[in-house]
Amino acid sequence: MHLFRYRSGELYAEEVPVKQLAEKYGTPLYIYSYNTLVRHLKAYSDAFNDYPHIICFAVKANSNTAILRLFAKNGGGADIVSGGELYVALKAGVPAKKIVYAGVGKTEYEIRFALKSKILMFNVESEAELREIDRIAGKMRTMAPVALRINPDIDPETHPYIATGLKKHKFGIPIEDALEHYRLASRLKNIKIIGVHKHIGSQITKISPFVDALKKILLLIDELSIQGVELKYLDAGGGLGISYRGEEPPVPKELARNLIPLLKNRKLTLIMEPGRSIAGNAGILVTRVLYLKKGAEKEFIIVDAGMNDLIRPSYYNAYHNVIPVLKKKREKVFCDVVGPICESSDFLARDRELKRLKQGEYLAVMSAGAYGFSMSSNYNSRPRAAEVIVKSKGHFLVRKRETYDDLIRNERIPVFLK
Repeated sequence: MHLFRYRSGELYAEEVPVKQLAEKYGTPLYIYSYNTLVRHLKAYSDAFNDYPHIICFAVKANSNTAILRLFAKNGGGADIVSGGELYVALKAGVPAKKIVYAGVGKTEYEIRFALKSKILMFNVESEAELREIDRIAGKMRTMAPVALRINPDIDPETHPYIATGLKKHKFGIPIEDALEHYRLASRLKNIKIIGVHKHIGSQITKISPFVDALKKILLLIDELSIQGVELKYLDAGGGLGISYRGEEPPVPKELARNLIPLLKNRKLTLIMEPGRSIAGNAGILVTRVLYLKKGAEKEFIIVDAGMNDLIRPSYYNAYHNVIPVLKKKREKVFCDVVGPICESSDFLARDRELKRLKQGEYLAVMSAGAYGFSMSSNYNSRPRAAEVIVKSKGHFLVRKRETYDDLIRNERIPVFLK
């Protein structure tokens, strides 16, 4: 559920007309619903309330510090995959002891930063990384808390680009090699083994992959216990999907109902890493119609938001519902909604039937709160969009729109070109 709804034919974000926000802050514009974000986070904390747990929001989904602060103030932690994400999470007030750090390519600088910050644990993805963390921790005269990310070879039945739990993927340690890697970790002087981690993908719309993966991990935990390795944390990852186009993914309560019985009588703290399922439907991208163009087979609605603002349609051929900010009785047209970028792949919607629009009207691209702004770029030298949070009747600018000066702020012209 989200709080973007029509009232008398006009789209509102909570208690504020979206048109009013577009006119005040300009377009393209990301708008987030505060109460939707809180509701979605609470759905997880309530669902897993009967079992010790930490909800670590996947920062890659949306790294705005205001949103991260919202989660921190409501008891949430952070799942990070870079030093930059660690920086913004800490700046937003996320407690270091609620931060877990995954990612296959951690640099020495990033590892040092995380050790100095005293994060909860590293989710280690390879033997080479494990040895490197041990080396760096030794130089810093500290112990590095780690979980090994285990690849359970489970098909999440999602888009191949966001599946991460099969043997062919770069992520994690194959489950058949897990015991060997835990033995190595137990021998390393500067490594403290505290957990196990698995994450099989994103936009998963069935319960069974989560259950199958957890069962495999629990068998591994039992084998480790026999060998004297007792774990404190089980990081079950994230990946629960949302509805973009009529999908009916399970809700957190259903996920908990299937996972918690498997965890009974175990002295483990469960870590969950939701991202999309919290932020996805809590945000929209608003764009203005620039031009209408008739093609040979269909019409083109040319808008001021492009693939640099929301790359998911171009990159994944992902579907986002596109709706008018003002509903009017008009004939329908068969069209593409396209942006200003110099690429044929620059589209927000293809082969849609939409009510005929006029130049200057606004469209809302729905379900854009996750992997929207966080994947945006300056391609074609376009400044990135502004971001706004709406809370009931209030609205707050949480990221200023970039300017042309921002595009060249960090560039330098060498002396020989002056």
